[in-house]
Amino acid sequence: MAQAVVTALLVVVCAITLGVVAAYSVFLGSSIALLANAYFTYKAFKYFGARSVSAILQSFWAGQVGKMFMTAVLFALVFIAVKPLNVVQLFLGYILIQLTSVVTLFFSKNL
Repeated sequence: MAQAVVTALLVVVCAITLGVVAAYSVFLGSSIALLANAYFTYKAFKYFGARSVSAILQSFWAGQVGKMFMTAVLFALVFIAVKPLNVVQLFLGYILIQLTSVVTLFFSKNL
């Protein structure tokens, strides 16, 4: 949820300060991270309980491999299909959404 909120804030700030191309570039980078993270979360937390240890481990691996594959494919599609594109803003959006997870964990641990 935090990643979606940060995505919306980034897009609005970029649209106001840097223009439309920067805004949709940030949106695309953020969306790539969001979609890949959502896939990983779905796969990784599909199973639970002590009896499901091997299924949980397999799900984590499948989720991580799927996340990396999805990320690569989505970046390739964006580079092929979207013109004009602000590459710096694209990667900035992606990186900031990835960092959102770390920052959220840090703050939730300190509460």
